[in-house]
Amino acid sequence: MGALKKMLKIIDFMSEKSGQIGKWAAVALVTIGSYDTIMRHFFNAPSDWAYDMLCMSGGALYLLGASYDHLYEAHTRVDVFFSMLKPKGKALYNVVAALLFFFPLIGMLLYMGIIWAIKGIKVHEVMFTSFWYPPAFPYRILFVIGMLLLFLQGISNFVKDLYFLIRGEKID
Repeated sequence: MGALKKMLKIIDFMSEKSGQIGKWAAVALVTIGSYDTIMRHFFNAPSDWAYDMLCMSGGALYLLGASYDHLYEAHTRVDVFFSMLKPKGKALYNVVAALLFFFPLIGMLLYMGIIWAIKGIKVHEVMFTSFWYPPAFPYRILFVIGMLLLFLQGISNFVKDLYFLIRGEKID
């Protein structure tokens, strides 16, 4: 049991750090957006790179923040019925939803993301939405990292919910 608790704490720690790193993507998003807006509207000098950087920063924010959100259950859910459930009912709901929806969906996204990243590296893929053509592989790799962290956090939450469902006490 000690090894399991340690592994869950490691996963939770990685999600915590991922969220802290992801917060800096929000700073980049606001900084780049402000810079481009000022340059475009006040100096008539739009940048070629801002759109791609905004997309990548926004994506990084979501990808790195996903496992953090899942750790703290800050994701969007329809609370009409869930909020009326008792703690064991919530744990059962989470276990069933994880098995039916979360693991298949995130597992497929992770699998396809790995294929996508490998292909991007092999063919030296670039993003073609602007004229500066940044390399796509860093973003593809970040996608895989984000999905992997989310999948691991899903495992951690699943184990905690299952343990609570079986034993009636939290694993922490």
